[in-house]
Amino acid sequence: MAQCVTKVELSISCDSLIDKDVGSKSDPLCVLLQNVGGDQWTELNRTEKIKNCQNPQFSKKLLIDYYFEKVQKVKFGIYDIDNKSYDLSDDDYLGGAECTLGQIVSSKILVQPLMLKKGKPAGKSIITICAEEIKDTRVVSIDVEARNLDKKDFLGKSDPFLEFYKQSDSGKWQLVYRSEVIKNNLNPCWKKFSVPLQTFCSGDFNRQIKVHCYDYDSDGSHDLIGSFESTLSQLQKAGDSSPVEFECIHPEKKRKKKSYKNSGIVRLKSCKIETEYSFLDYIMGGCQINFTVGIDFTGSNGDPKSPDSLHHISPNGINEYLTAIWCVGGVIQDYDTDKLFPAFGFGAQVPPDWQVSHEFALNFNPANPYCQGIQGIIDAYRQALPQIRLYGPTNFSPIINHVARFAAHSMQEKTASQYYVLLIITDGEITDLDQTRQAIVNASKLPMSIIIIGVGSAEFKAMEFLDGDDGVLKSLAGEPVARDIVQFVPFRQFQNAPREALSQAVLAEIPKQLVSYFKKAGLTPLKLPSEKQP
Repeated sequence: MAQCVTKVELSISCDSLIDKDVGSKSDPLCVLLQNVGGDQWTELNRTEKIKNCQNPQFSKKLLIDYYFEKVQKVKFGIYDIDNKSYDLSDDDYLGGAECTLGQIVSSKILVQPLMLKKGKPAGKSIITICAEEIKDTRVVSIDVEARNLDKKDFLGKSDPFLEFYKQSDSGKWQLVYRSEVIKNNLNPCWKKFSVPLQTFCSGDFNRQIKVHCYDYDSDGSHDLIGSFESTLSQLQKAGDSSPVEFECIHPEKKRKKKSYKNSGIVRLKSCKIETEYSFLDYIMGGCQINFTVGIDFTGSNGDPKSPDSLHHISPNGINEYLTAIWCVGGVIQDYDTDKLFPAFGFGAQVPPDWQVSHEFALNFNPANPYCQGIQGIIDAYRQALPQIRLYGPTNFSPIINHVARFAAHSMQEKTASQYYVLLIITDGEITDLDQTRQAIVNASKLPMSIIIIGVGSAEFKAMEFLDGDDGVLKSLAGEPVARDIVQFVPFRQFQNAPREALSQAVLAEIPKQLVSYFKKAGLTPLKLPSEKQP
């Protein structure tokens, strides 16, 4: 096996992008793809979308594993994003560039023209890719606010946001972080954020840092409120009881007005250096991932005896439910030492009293619903099918609350020892949407993630809503999720794809969700990697 030599972080900017939007500029996003053989490419990462901008500097960095002994062909695709869908097939392609990771790291800064297709340049568009090795697991955590900012909007106040830049060795300023926009507020308090130390200042505490405060405009012509320069050494003086203040200076105003003092004060409430533990730090430290499956046995699936039913097992022994269990379980089982997985059904009438149940043990043993390995879940599913009556309605909340009880119990240990992943496989719309919203909001405070795979040809609007990709999911009472824990994928998108494609799509978020929970809870790995021990 080739050994990953190091992790590399890529910073992306573009100039002179072609304009695809009528009446405004393009809304670009950059996708990083890696060649996996032949003409096959797989997406590794993507930046944020920037509105109305032909010369974007993307603040989200793209991480990639670097192998010295491999030729790693990579492709950067720039798209104009006009909808909220994750799928890029409906978005305009603004151009792309192909190269190898070796070319990027050996150049450190690589500039290439963007091409619409081979031999056809995308106008005068260029892409600049800066590479930096990630050698340090420390992060800079900053809590920042501002006071008395200048009013920039004619009918309102200002909509301020911050941009942090570091000065590169060549003297060029490079964007390292862009905050959220706070609407109509001259005294904003931004969300606390963390940036890898390497990204923030290349590990140099005395490197110049520049901070711009802008007033956001939807057409992309953001107005500068003011800026200041500092170093991480100076920023670190900010403590919980003694914030560090910087005058926000607008150079034009300072030049023109003798009486000018500043355009507001930016206050750093705290600036701390913390260790960022990775997913593997927690797993190698002894964290177990507990996997639970919930299967939809509602009547809308169709009679399992009929070939049209989603529960019909074909002559070669499979259906979409079984394929989904194999794809996801096959990956996740490696992270659970005892290989005992609880499996449940919902929405069926269950013997002997034929009452509808929304969390019955697939092996009909409520005292011990555990199946031995993924094969055990498959066997229990096959045996349960002829013994139950498909019914309804489609309620998710009972099974989510069931797993949440175990996750809540494990929290009492106050260690990073257990994490829970619930896979729900369903054919359609949900009946208890409000109760499920509340169950997800509650579960988002626990060491738990939820994967939903939609089988069949239904619309799945409710599932996309629960995923929260179009905005933060809230309970009926308005309480937002503490963190994003739901990943929804429609099976039909992967019907003709390799099995790995489905498992990658649904499991891609789990490492980030696990780390975000333990970080928020202030829990370090059970056993610290030796090089990180204090």
